[in-house]
Amino acid sequence: MTKEKSHGAIVADLDGMVEFAKEGIVSKTVADKPHAKIILFSMAAGQYLSEHTASMPAVIHVLRGRGEVKLGRKWHAVKPGAWVHMRTGLDHAVKAAEDLVFLVTLFRGEPPK
Repeated sequence: MTKEKSHGAIVADLDGMVEFAKEGIVSKTVADKPHAKIILFSMAAGQYLSEHTASMPAVIHVLRGRGEVKLGRKWHAVKPGAWVHMRTGLDHAVKAAEDLVFLVTLFRGEPPK
């Protein structure tokens, strides 16, 4: 459940948002603001997010499970607590060795002042 309060804060129960699909990847938007979009991804073991590029800088923060993140041509093992920054245009992919849950933050333009 995600809830936005009148003062602009967002409170999210990330564990409550986790949902796995046998034949796919589940993504749920946690926050969508002018300066950033945050998405929770849940990938069942064996699922693969094919290689693609981001049109803006992004961060992956692994919350649960184990897998691999491909950055350019190199694969990196990830587990809970892993944090990966990707520049705009970097080729990347993700594969889940176990049920994998991670946040992706996409940064849009300049942050608010």
